Amino acid sequence: MVDTDAEISTEVLNSRVVFHSALQIMEADFSDFCFDSSRTVNRFYDILEQRIADTGEDLWFFLVNLNGTRIEPEAWFTYSRRGKALNLAHSMGSVRFDASEETRRQIERAANTEAFDPNLFTSREDALVRIADLPSQRRQRVTHDPNYVLADFVRRLTFHEDSLIMEADFSHFAFHHSRDVDDFYDYIEDRIRETDRKWFFLVNLNGCEIMPAAWIRYSQRGKRLNEAASLGSVRFAAGSETEADIRMRAETQAFRPNIRNTREEALELIGELRAEAEAQG
Repeated sequence: MVDTDAEISTEVLNSRVVFHSALQIMEADFSDFCFDSSRTVNRFYDILEQRIADTGEDLWFFLVNLNGTRIEPEAWFTYSRRGKALNLAHSMGSVRFDASEETRRQIERAANTEAFDPNLFTSREDALVRIADLPSQRRQRVTHDPNYVLADFVRRLTFHEDSLIMEADFSHFAFHHSRDVDDFYDYIEDRIRETDRKWFFLVNLNGCEIMPAAWIRYSQRGKRLNEAASLGSVRFAAGSETEADIRMRAETQAFRPNIRNTREEALELIGELRAEAEAQG
């Protein structure tokens, strides 16, 4: 059993993810693996998301080996949330297998009550048979239609020249998929390029929705923009699900979430970041 995050290398995690392109299957091997913390879950799911993105295909059947898998109580919330998001964004059907006696008894009980779950099996072979019965939802490479026009972005971006703050208003805005992310971030990057300088970023996330199909691109574009043009980034949101997701992903994606409840608190933090930068020369 792999017990702690410290023992797990990125290479080992990558080796547990295999794509069977002809069968349209992504196989995730969670066997004899312990999700001992939120960080461990996030590391594994970051890799799953990135590997899917690298294939260029949005949709896959998921085949999950749960033999000997252990999920500690402190990891359950993140495991559930990341798993649900990944399935909503990229799964055409998820089938799991676990050869344990407990799973065998569970399947027997379910079958006897006519509440049989066809997506949990005791062998990989049976799981593959089930996947073969599922319909593929692939047609052609997905091309998303735009949900917004330029005017939707223009009114949401403000440059405060006196304080060197670029304020992005994502409040009550929904990023449905990668096209929404690219359209908005293309506009932000163009505007910043015109200024020919870096800025402190102030981001309003109140009521912002980042759908599962948009998360990978949102993370990529945000990271790229911060590396290229940010003197420091601060976000504010009052207890939103988006805030929870950002804090969760920040565990493994090498950025400080810097989230405050109010705009005033966020501005105070920018002041602190400014003072730190000035003290460092």
